[in-house]
Amino acid sequence: MKGIVLAGAIIALLGLLGLAIPVFTTSQTRDVAKIGDLKIQANEQTSHVVPPMLAGGALVIGLVMLGAGYIRN
Repeated sequence: MKGIVLAGAIIALLGLLGLAIPVFTTSQTRDVAKIGDLKIQANEQTSHVVPPMLAGGALVIGLVMLGAGYIRN
């Protein structure tokens, strides 16, 4: 039952993190053009939004899994 407790804790932490930081940005460097040894790169940033219902659901499911793991022990 340690597996369900560990999985529940991870899911609950991810849900809590999603509620605490609902918007995050990632950065990706792409090659735009390459001529011989000359390389032109562009840095592209993308914003991602975590829906509050998804984060809250993950938190609740993680807590239920934690409780179920502790009750079974």
